[in-house]
Amino acid sequence: MNFVEELRWRGLLHDMIPGTEELLSKEKVAAYIGFDPTAESLHIGSMVQIILLMHLQRHGHTPIALVGGATGMIGDPSFKSEERKMLSEDTLQRNVAGIEAQLRRFIDFDKGAQLVNNYDWFKDFSFLGFMREVGKHISVNYMMAKDSVKKRLETGISFTEFSYQLIQGYDFYWLWKNKNAKLQLGGSDQWGNIVTGTELIRRMAGGEAYALTVPLVTKADGSKFGKTEQGNVWLDARLTSPYQFYQFWLNTSDEDAEKYIKIFTFLSKGEIEGLIATHLENPAARVLQKKLGEEITTLVHGKSELESAIAATQILFGSGTTEQLSALPEATLLQIFEGVPHYMLEKSLLENSTNILDLLAVHTPVFESKGEARKMIQQNALSLNKAKYTDPAGAPAADSLIAGKYLLVQKGKKNYYLLQFS
Repeated sequence: MNFVEELRWRGLLHDMIPGTEELLSKEKVAAYIGFDPTAESLHIGSMVQIILLMHLQRHGHTPIALVGGATGMIGDPSFKSEERKMLSEDTLQRNVAGIEAQLRRFIDFDKGAQLVNNYDWFKDFSFLGFMREVGKHISVNYMMAKDSVKKRLETGISFTEFSYQLIQGYDFYWLWKNKNAKLQLGGSDQWGNIVTGTELIRRMAGGEAYALTVPLVTKADGSKFGKTEQGNVWLDARLTSPYQFYQFWLNTSDEDAEKYIKIFTFLSKGEIEGLIATHLENPAARVLQKKLGEEITTLVHGKSELESAIAATQILFGSGTTEQLSALPEATLLQIFEGVPHYMLEKSLLENSTNILDLLAVHTPVFESKGEARKMIQQNALSLNKAKYTDPAGAPAADSLIAGKYLLVQKGKKNYYLLQFS
């Protein structure tokens, strides 16, 4: 299976210039994708482009990852209803550094792949020089025919954003000339910008270049992919925790999971078909979602973080154990119980052996009364740190706290409370 065939069966092929598949089947090609530094981290929508470069490298071609230190100063108008907010140079530099570090985690730059920043060839290019050398080759009519421009004519588009496709087009020309990049890859919304690059290569140098785009990932219910109530799902663990990241994939619909497992994993066609068949036999087991979450969380955050995320999921939604709870990092514990009622208490309450009934019914609102607390204990419906608690006259020991400060109270099956002692 060649590179294009791989993309085709995975649902990752949208369009390509005629001759692209023939080129890729007969020679090893250098191809690039651009990442604009609009934030200090990439998000899961960017993973499609990263995985595209990873597939390219696995098939023996040479990936070039371009971080747009220059284009990030302009802003891509593609599919945007209004002008992007300009970022300061300090913010851009921080964003560039963050994205470059993330790309190095996925693409093997020790085996031929290259990481470039278009600021390096634009920083000394004067405005007049660019207009004379590049601008004269592309007409305004040609640029206005692109969807990225046409969709903005009613609301307005600045000359700055209007010029974006010409600047990105020059990136392709520069990489074609200096890095032998014959192919640009990107999302379907980038088609107009990409073919402007192939046109510049033809007009400026009489050369030939190619384009291949992938579909924009969507959700079956029509809502935007990669968004949650909290916002974007980021690749940076500081912005989206590994637990939250894993939960995003675990909560996908059956229809989406069947599509996403082809796009976001490197499982073979046979493995995926087997998983789909197993899933159809017992959809409630959510085999597809679990495997999807395991594969992509391991890829982005590593095996140990996946194991913590699975343990956290079992604790919150399944039959997790005290040992699993105790093994969780404090940060993960707080992340998974974000939104759970959280009460601050004096540690002296435990040191003075405050009765469990007083602790939960007097010092916290977990129970409305001691009678309710006693009844729940008798019904075997109270757990402390995932262990059943059965002694109404007893008290939790100070040395039983998680991380020396937390007591997780579970009332019934679904009601959690986090007590923090200091």
